[in-house]
Amino acid sequence: MQLGFYFDRTRCTGCDACVVACKDWKEIPAGPVALCRIVSREEGTFPNPSLSFYPSFCFHCALPACVEVCPTQAISKRPEDGVLVVTGDLCLAGCRLCLEACPYRIPRFADNGPARLCDLCLDRWEDGAKPICVVACPQRALDAGPLEELRSRYGGETRVKGFPDPGLTQPSVLFRDKKAQEVS
Repeated sequence: MQLGFYFDRTRCTGCDACVVACKDWKEIPAGPVALCRIVSREEGTFPNPSLSFYPSFCFHCALPACVEVCPTQAISKRPEDGVLVVTGDLCLAGCRLCLEACPYRIPRFADNGPARLCDLCLDRWEDGAKPICVVACPQRALDAGPLEELRSRYGGETRVKGFPDPGLTQPSVLFRDKKAQEVS
């Protein structure tokens, strides 16, 4: 089983409720470090401009480039659910090879500390609850769970405009794309 995310680009308003909830739950101080971010993408020209959003958090890839380049094996993929985790005391912090290897530029660092990644709120999963970002989203644009269940429930695409090629690492995320919905 592979846990992953579903992100509905037709619902997201870029409110950052997921970002704030994640920082609060993970006790990350105010500032630039955030395990969850929402990226805005401007497209089109007058008279038809558009604004859409996509998430920037660990996608728990099937072929994680960060795991492959880590010289100390500080980043590993859990076999039972595919979630990537960091063993902080193994991380060299200053090397940042994981950040360079990740096509999504996801690993986060604070003040020369070890790499940090979204872990899908494993502590919440163990209590039978969804990740805090999912719970906090007022637009219900975000969901998480076993990837095949998400695909069955929502459908979704892995390739959307503005998002790096998913063929490289096979991220565990599905999108409902804003443009695809406007055409149909």
